[in-house]
Amino acid sequence: GKKLGFTFNNRNLHNVSLGQGQEVVAEQALDLAAKEGHWVILQNIHLVAKWLSSLEKKLEQHSKGSHQDFRVFISAEPAPSPESHIIPQGILENSIKITNEAPTGMQANLHGALDNFSQDTLEMCSHEKEFKSMLFALCYFHAVVAERRKFGPQGWNCPYPFNSGDLTISVSVLHNYLQDSSKVPYDDLRYLVGEIMYGGHITDDWDRRLCKTYLEEFIKPEMLEGELLLAPGFPLPGNMDYNGYHQYIDEALPPESPYLYGLHPNAELGFLTRSSEQLLRTLLELQPRDSSAGEGGVGTREETVKDLLEEMLEKLSEEFNVAELMARVEQRTPYAVVALQECERMNVLTAEIKRSLLELELGLKGELTMTSDMESLQNALFLDMVPESWGRRSYPSTASLGTWFSDLLARISELDTWTGDFSLPSTVWLGGFFNPQSILTAIMQTTARKNKWPLDRMALQCDVTKKSREDFASPPREGAYVHGLFMEGARWDAQAGLITDARLQELTPAMPVLFIRAIPADKQDTRGMYPCPLYKTRQRGPTYVWTFNLKTKDSPAKWVLAGVALLLQV
Repeated sequence: GKKLGFTFNNRNLHNVSLGQGQEVVAEQALDLAAKEGHWVILQNIHLVAKWLSSLEKKLEQHSKGSHQDFRVFISAEPAPSPESHIIPQGILENSIKITNEAPTGMQANLHGALDNFSQDTLEMCSHEKEFKSMLFALCYFHAVVAERRKFGPQGWNCPYPFNSGDLTISVSVLHNYLQDSSKVPYDDLRYLVGEIMYGGHITDDWDRRLCKTYLEEFIKPEMLEGELLLAPGFPLPGNMDYNGYHQYIDEALPPESPYLYGLHPNAELGFLTRSSEQLLRTLLELQPRDSSAGEGGVGTREETVKDLLEEMLEKLSEEFNVAELMARVEQRTPYAVVALQECERMNVLTAEIKRSLLELELGLKGELTMTSDMESLQNALFLDMVPESWGRRSYPSTASLGTWFSDLLARISELDTWTGDFSLPSTVWLGGFFNPQSILTAIMQTTARKNKWPLDRMALQCDVTKKSREDFASPPREGAYVHGLFMEGARWDAQAGLITDARLQELTPAMPVLFIRAIPADKQDTRGMYPCPLYKTRQRGPTYVWTFNLKTKDSPAKWVLAGVALLLQV
């Protein structure tokens, strides 16, 4: 008992941090505390998921006959998703639950960041002016990176657990560096904060670029000259005391808007639209599954699904005869290989669609016993969702089932036309591929073979034309024309040939046809260019395809902060 507890406010407190085999210690502490009326704090119970059922039984055992002063306090990290909730229902039902909600909005986040410090903190550095300016800039940086995640993939490709510890350690490093240096080591500080303190959380290269760009915009020599704007209309404050900074935030910070994060107002429209769609989708899923339609309705659930599957089976064409196609190919060019690979992938998907639909049809007729897979398929068809077994064999997509199936038929038609004579289409629908990287690599392979260039020293050059796909009758002599791309976060000014600010409520404007060709990597001109990532869907992250350099008159940093990217599907 002496090893487990210590005196705290005239009570014995047993503080156990779980993990690394501390479960036995926790059980001993609970037994002793229940008998003597002590308090027990169990930290990080999310790390011992298998032990939680034992904990539930132990707490139930001590709920009767224990000392009246016996108390148990439990802490856990929030679960990243509903599926990850591991705390037993019995513990939750018998607990008083307290959650620490993160602040929302830039003002609350900025006040919260500043609350980690005090007037004593501001006075502890001999380089007072530099320290105060950089501390406030770091507070704004922390508030931005923490709150930016509400904008979804356009904010961060992946959500990260940035916390106040990252900020306080960064300020400690700032203090140490300023104390030991006569000049402000901007590069060192940006590296330590962006690559280690905050960068240690970051797993995506594009998110790392975003973090680095924020620091390059906030931590630079202009901040000491009174010329630095942290956001439009919000300059970095001068030398103030602690309360003065809080007052400055209340008086000078502009109203909450995406501009405070470097984003376009459309980012908020997109975020709110996706939230609404998710809410409506959830409400739809809550509908009774055995309900029948009333008068003037569309019939029962089974009738609706039966009509849909019959329509789908009717529209699906025969699978591609890959053996016959391979026999017809005179020369296995990189483009022909891509076409054959796409046909094989399409066959796998359409075969699964037909198999599952025919099986469900027999189940609905009563000729087969309904299995859980068939019920899942029926539910997905009724709710206009892409069934899981189809999605596993498909390409990434965020579309509803109706849109997804129409897109699938268009892809089959495109492949059918291409495999007619295996000549490259006049313009290639880049979004129509299971693997868009394959056609882009084929462009480099074809040029490398023709010019006898080493493939590993080549790059793709992207020239945006002023034309649409209907204006092209034949493919180029080298490279390919590609269509079907969209831009998020900005738009393409076809007349000026530059990236420019998006128009309000135009979330993903279409791009003109792009001319993609391969060139030696050392011949690339990167001046006045924004390296723009291309993704398959608006989910970004793992759907990354390629990077195209696009011309810009503004600083590329502007488009990095705005989360500008090209998309193959919207």
